[in-house]
Amino acid sequence: MGRSATPTVGFTGAVCLAFILSSCATPQANPATPQETPPAATSTASPPSDTTSTTAKPDGSATSNPTTTPATSAPASSASEADVVTYTTSDGALSFDHPIDWTVAESPDAAAPSGVFVVVNDAAGRQLATLQTNLVTASVCTEKVPYSVINSEPLPALAQAGETPTFRFESRTNPYATDPVKMVTFAYGITSSPDPTGPDACPIAHFFTWPPSGAAFGGIYDPFDTSPGRPMHVDTPEVYAETEEYQKIRAMITSLRPTG
Repeated sequence: MGRSATPTVGFTGAVCLAFILSSCATPQANPATPQETPPAATSTASPPSDTTSTTAKPDGSATSNPTTTPATSAPASSASEADVVTYTTSDGALSFDHPIDWTVAESPDAAAPSGVFVVVNDAAGRQLATLQTNLVTASVCTEKVPYSVINSEPLPALAQAGETPTFRFESRTNPYATDPVKMVTFAYGITSSPDPTGPDACPIAHFFTWPPSGAAFGGIYDPFDTSPGRPMHVDTPEVYAETEEYQKIRAMITSLRPTG
Protein backbone atom coordinates (compact mmCIF):
# COMPACT_ATOMS: atom_id res chain seq x y z
CA MET A 1 0.00 0.00 0.00
CA GLY A 2 1.52 3.33 -1.00
CA ARG A 3 0.91 6.92 -0.07
CA SER A 4 -0.52 7.98 -3.43
CA ALA A 5 -2.56 4.89 -4.38
CA THR A 6 -6.29 4.55 -3.84
CA PRO A 7 -6.83 0.84 -3.09
CA THR A 8 -10.02 -1.17 -3.19
CA VAL A 9 -10.61 -2.88 0.13
CA GLY A 10 -12.29 -6.21 0.91
CA PHE A 11 -12.24 -8.11 4.20
CA THR A 12 -8.49 -8.69 4.00
CA GLY A 13 -8.19 -4.93 3.92
CA ALA A 14 -10.29 -4.71 7.08
CA VAL A 15 -7.79 -6.81 9.00
CA CYS A 16 -4.76 -4.91 7.71
CA LEU A 17 -6.41 -1.53 8.26
CA ALA A 18 -7.01 -2.49 11.86
CA PHE A 19 -3.46 -3.72 12.32
CA ILE A 20 -1.94 -0.51 10.93
CA LEU A 21 -2.78 0.75 14.42
CA SER A 22 -0.15 -1.64 15.74
CA SER A 23 2.37 -3.13 13.31
CA CYS A 24 0.67 -4.59 10.20
CA ALA A 25 1.27 -1.70 7.80
CA THR A 26 3.40 1.38 7.32
CA PRO A 27 2.03 4.78 8.34
CA GLN A 28 1.88 5.86 4.70
CA ALA A 29 -1.03 3.48 3.99
CA ASN A 30 -4.32 4.73 2.54
CA PRO A 31 -7.21 3.34 4.66
CA ALA A 32 -10.82 2.80 3.76
CA THR A 33 -13.50 4.91 5.41
CA PRO A 34 -15.25 3.03 8.27
CA GLN A 35 -18.88 3.50 9.22
CA GLU A 36 -20.42 2.63 12.57
CA THR A 37 -23.43 3.41 14.75
CA PRO A 38 -22.00 4.54 18.11
CA PRO A 39 -23.88 3.72 21.33
CA ALA A 40 -23.69 5.94 24.38
CA ALA A 41 -20.38 6.17 26.17
CA THR A 42 -20.08 3.75 29.07
CA SER A 43 -17.20 4.98 31.22
CA THR A 44 -15.99 8.14 32.87
CA ALA A 45 -12.58 9.44 33.89
CA SER A 46 -11.35 10.63 37.26
CA PRO A 47 -8.40 13.01 37.85
CA PRO A 48 -5.42 12.05 40.02
CA SER A 49 -3.87 14.38 42.56
CA ASP A 50 -0.77 15.18 40.48
CA THR A 51 1.07 14.22 37.31
CA THR A 52 4.43 14.35 35.61
CA SER A 53 4.81 15.97 32.19
CA THR A 54 6.89 13.96 29.72
CA THR A 55 8.33 15.63 26.62
CA ALA A 56 9.88 13.62 23.77
CA LYS A 57 13.32 14.39 22.40
CA PRO A 58 14.14 14.13 18.68
CA ASP A 59 16.03 10.89 19.31
CA GLY A 60 12.89 9.21 20.67
CA SER A 61 13.83 9.42 24.34
CA ALA A 62 11.86 11.47 26.82
CA THR A 63 12.38 13.83 29.71
CA SER A 64 10.04 14.17 32.68
CA ASN A 65 9.15 17.36 34.49
CA PRO A 66 6.84 17.70 37.52
CA THR A 67 3.61 19.61 37.03
CA THR A 68 0.50 20.20 39.09
CA THR A 69 -1.80 20.06 36.06
CA PRO A 70 -4.24 17.18 36.62
CA ALA A 71 -4.53 14.52 33.90
CA THR A 72 -7.40 12.20 33.09
CA SER A 73 -7.22 8.54 34.05
CA ALA A 74 -9.64 5.64 34.23
CA PRO A 75 -10.98 4.43 37.60
CA ALA A 76 -8.33 2.48 39.50
CA SER A 77 -8.33 0.31 42.58
CA SER A 78 -5.59 2.18 44.44
CA ALA A 79 -3.93 5.59 44.55
CA SER A 80 -0.70 4.22 43.01
CA GLU A 81 -2.62 2.78 40.05
CA ALA A 82 -4.26 6.15 39.50
CA ASP A 83 -0.96 7.93 38.86
CA VAL A 84 -0.56 9.06 35.25
CA VAL A 85 1.94 11.09 33.26
CA THR A 86 1.43 13.39 30.29
CA TYR A 87 3.33 12.64 27.09
CA THR A 88 3.95 15.31 24.44
CA THR A 89 5.01 14.30 20.93
CA SER A 90 8.42 15.41 19.69
CA ASP A 91 6.85 17.92 17.30
CA GLY A 92 5.00 19.52 20.23
CA ALA A 93 1.61 19.15 18.53
CA LEU A 94 -0.26 16.57 20.63
CA SER A 95 -0.34 15.35 24.22
CA PHE A 96 -2.00 12.44 26.00
CA ASP A 97 -2.02 10.92 29.49
CA HIS A 98 -1.00 7.36 30.34
CA PRO A 99 -0.37 5.23 33.45
CA ILE A 100 2.99 5.98 35.02
CA ASP A 101 4.19 2.37 34.66
CA TRP A 102 3.55 2.26 30.88
CA THR A 103 6.32 3.21 28.46
CA VAL A 104 6.03 5.56 25.47
CA ALA A 105 8.66 5.84 22.73
CA GLU A 106 8.82 7.41 19.29
CA SER A 107 10.10 5.54 16.22
CA PRO A 108 11.26 8.18 13.71
CA ASP A 109 12.10 5.55 11.06
CA ALA A 110 8.49 4.30 11.06
CA ALA A 111 6.89 7.74 10.90
CA ALA A 112 5.33 9.29 7.81
CA PRO A 113 7.26 12.29 6.41
CA SER A 114 6.93 15.23 8.80
CA GLY A 115 4.85 13.02 11.11
CA VAL A 116 5.40 11.05 14.31
CA PHE A 117 5.06 7.37 15.16
CA VAL A 118 4.59 6.72 18.88
CA VAL A 119 4.37 3.27 20.50
CA VAL A 120 2.74 2.70 23.90
CA ASN A 121 3.62 -0.46 25.86
CA ASP A 122 2.33 -1.65 29.21
CA ALA A 123 4.55 -2.51 32.18
CA ALA A 124 5.11 -6.03 30.77
CA GLY A 125 6.29 -4.64 27.42
CA ARG A 126 3.13 -5.55 25.46
CA GLN A 127 2.15 -3.05 22.78
CA LEU A 128 -1.23 -1.48 23.53
CA ALA A 129 -1.51 1.37 21.02
CA THR A 130 0.27 3.52 18.45
CA LEU A 131 -0.10 7.20 17.60
CA GLN A 132 0.66 8.26 14.01
CA THR A 133 0.34 11.66 12.35
CA ASN A 134 0.56 13.13 8.83
CA LEU A 135 -1.18 10.09 7.32
CA VAL A 136 -2.77 10.07 3.86
CA THR A 137 -6.21 8.50 4.32
CA ALA A 138 -8.15 8.61 1.01
CA SER A 139 -9.56 5.23 -0.06
CA VAL A 140 -12.68 3.42 -1.25
CA CYS A 141 -14.82 0.68 0.31
CA THR A 142 -15.93 -2.11 -2.02
CA GLU A 143 -17.19 -4.69 0.47
CA LYS A 144 -19.18 -4.31 3.71
CA VAL A 145 -19.30 -6.94 6.46
CA PRO A 146 -21.20 -7.47 9.74
CA TYR A 147 -19.97 -5.23 12.55
CA SER A 148 -20.58 -4.25 16.15
CA VAL A 149 -19.68 -1.28 18.36
CA ILE A 150 -18.84 -2.20 21.94
CA ASN A 151 -18.63 1.44 23.11
CA SER A 152 -17.85 4.91 21.83
CA GLU A 153 -17.25 8.50 22.92
CA PRO A 154 -17.07 11.83 21.04
CA LEU A 155 -13.80 13.77 21.37
CA PRO A 156 -14.52 17.51 21.01
CA ALA A 157 -10.90 18.45 21.82
CA LEU A 158 -9.90 17.04 18.41
CA ALA A 159 -12.69 18.71 16.39
CA GLN A 160 -11.63 20.14 13.01
CA ALA A 161 -13.83 22.37 10.81
CA GLY A 162 -16.95 21.43 12.75
CA GLU A 163 -16.21 17.68 12.58
CA THR A 164 -15.87 15.88 15.92
CA PRO A 165 -13.92 12.57 15.92
CA THR A 166 -15.16 9.61 17.94
CA PHE A 167 -13.36 6.98 20.01
CA ARG A 168 -14.69 3.52 19.17
CA PHE A 169 -14.09 -0.05 20.29
CA GLU A 170 -15.59 -2.14 17.51
CA SER A 171 -15.43 -5.31 15.45
CA ARG A 172 -15.74 -6.65 11.90
CA THR A 173 -16.77 -10.23 11.09
CA ASN A 174 -15.15 -12.20 8.25
CA PRO A 175 -18.00 -14.18 6.65
CA TYR A 176 -15.53 -16.39 4.78
CA ALA A 177 -13.31 -17.49 7.68
CA THR A 178 -13.44 -20.94 9.27
CA ASP A 179 -10.57 -20.39 11.72
CA PRO A 180 -11.98 -18.88 14.96
CA VAL A 181 -8.89 -16.68 15.28
CA LYS A 182 -9.66 -15.05 11.92
CA MET A 183 -13.45 -14.81 12.19
CA VAL A 184 -13.60 -11.44 13.94
CA THR A 185 -11.26 -8.43 14.09
CA PHE A 186 -11.50 -6.13 17.13
CA ALA A 187 -9.89 -2.69 17.39
CA TYR A 188 -10.12 0.48 19.46
CA GLY A 189 -9.17 3.94 18.26
CA ILE A 190 -10.24 7.37 17.04
CA THR A 191 -12.21 7.83 13.82
CA SER A 192 -13.76 10.70 11.88
CA SER A 193 -16.00 8.36 9.86
CA PRO A 194 -19.79 8.77 9.64
CA ASP A 195 -22.32 6.27 10.95
CA PRO A 196 -23.29 3.29 8.75
CA THR A 197 -26.67 2.42 7.34
CA GLY A 198 -28.00 -1.11 7.54
CA PRO A 199 -26.44 -4.16 9.23
CA ASP A 200 -23.03 -4.01 7.52
CA ALA A 201 -20.09 -1.58 7.55
CA CYS A 202 -16.86 -0.88 5.69
CA PRO A 203 -13.54 -2.20 7.08
CA ILE A 204 -12.27 -0.75 10.34
CA ALA A 205 -10.21 2.38 9.70
CA HIS A 206 -9.46 4.26 12.88
CA PHE A 207 -8.16 7.45 11.28
CA PHE A 208 -9.26 10.96 12.09
CA THR A 209 -8.90 14.35 10.43
CA TRP A 210 -5.85 16.19 11.74
CA PRO A 211 -3.65 18.80 10.03
CA PRO A 212 -2.21 18.54 7.49
CA SER A 213 -4.06 15.35 6.51
CA GLY A 214 -4.92 12.67 9.04
CA ALA A 215 -3.80 10.83 12.18
CA ALA A 216 -4.42 7.57 14.04
CA PHE A 217 -4.35 6.60 17.71
CA GLY A 218 -5.49 3.11 18.66
CA GLY A 219 -4.70 -0.57 18.84
CA ILE A 220 -5.90 -4.15 18.49
CA TYR A 221 -7.81 -6.33 20.95
CA ASP A 222 -6.92 -10.01 20.55
CA PRO A 223 -9.23 -12.26 22.60
CA PHE A 224 -6.90 -15.20 21.95
CA ASP A 225 -3.81 -13.50 23.38
CA THR A 226 -2.57 -15.51 26.37
CA SER A 227 0.86 -13.88 26.71
CA PRO A 228 2.26 -13.52 30.26
CA GLY A 229 0.73 -10.59 32.11
CA ARG A 230 -2.32 -10.45 29.86
CA PRO A 231 -5.56 -10.24 31.87
CA MET A 232 -8.02 -13.10 31.45
CA HIS A 233 -10.63 -11.67 29.10
CA VAL A 234 -10.95 -14.28 26.36
CA ASP A 235 -14.74 -14.56 26.76
CA THR A 236 -16.09 -11.59 24.83
CA PRO A 237 -15.03 -8.02 23.99
CA GLU A 238 -17.83 -6.85 26.29
CA VAL A 239 -16.04 -8.60 29.16
CA TYR A 240 -12.74 -7.03 28.13
CA ALA A 241 -14.40 -3.59 28.07
CA GLU A 242 -14.97 -3.95 31.82
CA THR A 243 -11.33 -4.76 32.63
CA GLU A 244 -8.97 -2.26 34.24
CA GLU A 245 -6.57 -2.60 31.30
CA TYR A 246 -9.16 -1.52 28.75
CA GLN A 247 -10.44 1.30 30.96
CA LYS A 248 -6.88 2.66 31.15
CA ILE A 249 -6.38 2.31 27.39
CA ARG A 250 -9.63 4.11 26.72
CA ALA A 251 -8.76 6.90 29.16
CA MET A 252 -5.37 7.31 27.48
CA ILE A 253 -6.69 7.47 23.92
CA THR A 254 -9.59 9.77 24.77
CA SER A 255 -7.18 12.14 26.57
CA LEU A 256 -5.46 13.02 23.27
CA ARG A 257 -5.58 16.77 22.68
CA PRO A 258 -3.63 19.62 21.07
CA THR A 259 -0.67 20.67 23.21
CA GLY A 260 -0.93 24.01 24.95
